[in-house]
Amino acid sequence: MAHAYRTLSCSKPPEEAFAYLADFSNTAEWDPGISAARRLDDGPLGVGNRVELDAGFFGRTITLTYETTEFDAPNRFVVRGESSTVVSVDEIKVSADGAGSLITYDAELTLKGPFKLFDPVLGLAFGGVADKAIAGLKSALSD
Repeated sequence: MAHAYRTLSCSKPPEEAFAYLADFSNTAEWDPGISAARRLDDGPLGVGNRVELDAGFFGRTITLTYETTEFDAPNRFVVRGESSTVVSVDEIKVSADGAGSLITYDAELTLKGPFKLFDPVLGLAFGGVADKAIAGLKSALSD
């Protein structure tokens, strides 16, 4: 299992930051590891929302289907993504930080089946991937 825990501050108020993040199809705008994102439903944001992400993964592109499993607007949500080879669980918290927001991003990535043998390698690489994603997120949320 690979784990990344990052925090960042932004000038957006919590409600605005949360709304942007909770629509997980926006991930392709800020995460350089995601080449495309498609929302699979058109209802209001909440538990059960589904999104497909095309992610670069060890030199190839895999499609993960994410579903929102927990939703407490504008404070916290959890999405779980899965492909044939990997499971990702991301918890995002948003809290007030002066006039802006403090965002906590906590992600776990677990390989499935025989690919679990590569978990140590994934753990080493995941930190750098997370740093790039957080830098992109900070840029996307800046005024």
